[in-house]
Amino acid sequence: MKRIALCCLTACFALTMAAQNFTSYFTGNQSDLSTQALGGVCLMGGATEDDNAMRWFLERANGGDVLVFRASLSDGYNGYLYCDLGVNVNSVETIVFHNAAAAADPHVLDRISKAEAIWIAGGNQANYVNYWRNNEVANLINEGLLQRNIVIGGTSAGMAILGGSYFSAVNGTVNSFTALSNPYGSSMAVDHTPFIRVPYLQNVITDTHYDNPDRRGRHLTFLARAMTDTGENFRGIACDEYTAVCIDESGLARIFGTYPDFDDNAYFLIPNCGLADSSPEVCASGEELTWDHNGEAVKVYAVKGTPSGLYSIDLNDWLTSEGGSWQNWSAQSGSFSATNGTEPDCLTSSTVDIKGGAEFRIYPNPNDGGLVYIETINPLADAEVRVLDMHGRQLQSWTSLGPNSQLNVSRLAAGTYFLEYRSDNQRSARRLLVR
Repeated sequence: MKRIALCCLTACFALTMAAQNFTSYFTGNQSDLSTQALGGVCLMGGATEDDNAMRWFLERANGGDVLVFRASLSDGYNGYLYCDLGVNVNSVETIVFHNAAAAADPHVLDRISKAEAIWIAGGNQANYVNYWRNNEVANLINEGLLQRNIVIGGTSAGMAILGGSYFSAVNGTVNSFTALSNPYGSSMAVDHTPFIRVPYLQNVITDTHYDNPDRRGRHLTFLARAMTDTGENFRGIACDEYTAVCIDESGLARIFGTYPDFDDNAYFLIPNCGLADSSPEVCASGEELTWDHNGEAVKVYAVKGTPSGLYSIDLNDWLTSEGGSWQNWSAQSGSFSATNGTEPDCLTSSTVDIKGGAEFRIYPNPNDGGLVYIETINPLADAEVRVLDMHGRQLQSWTSLGPNSQLNVSRLAAGTYFLEYRSDNQRSARRLLVR
């Protein structure tokens, strides 16, 4: 009762600050409280927020200050986040951007630099791209993710911009039929320009509102575009409305929703790593998408969202999972297909330590794309160290290593890899996260 009374009293004295370029709505303690945030990301599919996922998000602010960004409407989040969920935070401030000039305002930049949590509301993601990309807003958000371990999240448009590649919607929205008919049509604004660099999402493209309307076909096409355009191995995460994927600092993704009362689902899209080449057969301007591979082009883990976040998938390997089922998705001449499937038959020999191999450790891990140090307890003669991607493909290798060596991995894009230490028929491996 004391918490509710204090909250209501504070809400009555919420501050509103209007400027030409933005409006700020403030609720809570005006004195900044610096706490050690716990990190993580909350991806929400749209419609009404899932309360349990939002509690997860607030708890990872660790009592600090929450900043809400939006480009329309007003202060609807303030009371909800500060009062209604029963999680103590120091303050909630909503900043409504009216134009791109707000991204240079000292107040806006100061609030980003002091936030322990940033929530990005729904709306039109084209505004967020136009207002924040390539300026200090994005720079400070990325600095907070890297240096201060802030938690970040978003719903609908806010979720859409958090992947390493993203559908920017700068030319309007697109439906599945149009996307599949021409992956490079004018409305298919799939963008790979660096923007928000969220751990575990740098080789991911997201989509939202999956159940209303059916967006599976367009998301498959987004994924095909990301792989074709960049030449990199991308994956996808999607949510139904009222469903959230909450990823902690270790890479464990838990799915929140209201199943079994309602059919709330999240989807994890993985190009079939059991194939020598899982890339689309036809992904070109003016042509219908064909990404078929005998109906098994993309393996999809579909999992229900529950109030407790009971079911999960580990984004370190995108295979270790609980509670869901596998599907096969494909497209043939612009026609989407989904069938029941099996877990992808990916390379497993590099995901575990193999008996008889060398004992070694690598650090720092996660790594920021610089030097990786490797210490070997029982070095093997004529040892080779290889970096493998999640398909088991070799990307880099080194030989003539001593018991203490350093490896330059600056050429690697953000993502999860395996660092394998081998000699003849002996080998061991460790996961390496580059962010």
